[in-house]
Amino acid sequence: MSTTDTDIAGWNSKALAEIVSNDTGRPVLFTNARILTMDPLIGTMTGADILFVGSLIVAVGPSLFTAAEDDKAIVVDATGMTIVPAVMDTVALAGGRGQRTEHVATLTPGNAGDLLVMPDELATDVPGALATLMSRPEQVRALVAAGRPVLWAGKDAPGRATAPTVGIPASPDLTGSPRVGVWIDQDDFLSQELTAEGRYDETRGGRPHAYQGRYWIDGDRIDYLDDLGFWAVGYFRGHELHHVGYLMHLG
Repeated sequence: MSTTDTDIAGWNSKALAEIVSNDTGRPVLFTNARILTMDPLIGTMTGADILFVGSLIVAVGPSLFTAAEDDKAIVVDATGMTIVPAVMDTVALAGGRGQRTEHVATLTPGNAGDLLVMPDELATDVPGALATLMSRPEQVRALVAAGRPVLWAGKDAPGRATAPTVGIPASPDLTGSPRVGVWIDQDDFLSQELTAEGRYDETRGGRPHAYQGRYWIDGDRIDYLDDLGFWAVGYFRGHELHHVGYLMHLG
C-alpha cells in the first residue's frame, strides 16, 4: 500500500484541531510545500509557505516559517504536498486575461484563502488536482474555503459549512424587517415594493406591475425570481438598494 494511502488519517490532526478552535485570529501557516499560485508574476514555488489570517492570504513564499513562533501561528507541515487554488480561473488558463490584476482565484496576498492541498503525485497541475478532488476526495489532505477547513485528511472537517439545499426555498416571513417597504429610485422612474410575504411588485415609468415575483434576502444580497421565470439580483449598501443600475431608497 502506498504512502498516499496510509498517511492520510493522522495528517496534521493537531493543527486541524487548533484551526477549528481558533477564535482569537491566530494566523495559519502551511509550510514547506510546492505552491502553484497561478499568479503570472509569482508563478510556482517549491519549499514555500502560505500564510493566511482569517479569510485572507497575507503572504506566500519561502522562509515565512521563521516568524511562525513570533506570530503564534498555527503551523501545518505540508512536506510532500502541492497547494493549488481551490477555484480554477479557466479564462486565465486559456490566456483570456489581459492583465495580471484581472486574474481571479490566485494564491496571491490579498485574495481569499481558498486552497487545496494534495500529495505532489496527485497535483502535477491545477486541473489534475481539482479532478482528483472531484473524483477521489478521500485523497485530499486539505480543502480550505475562506480560511476554514472543508475537507481534511480525506474526510469532512469538523464544523464545516453545510451546502445549500438544492431547489427554490419557501418564501420567508419578513415581518418586522427594515427592508420591507417601497423602494424608489432617485429619478422616481422605478419603485419596487418588497412585502413581508417575500413578494415584490415593481412599477416602471408609471407602468404598474411591470415585474412581479418572489425574493430572498441573504445578508446584503437580494435575489429575485420573477413570475415570468427570470432571475435577477440586487445589493443593499447601507440605506440604499442597488439593482440593475438603479439606486433606490425606502420611500
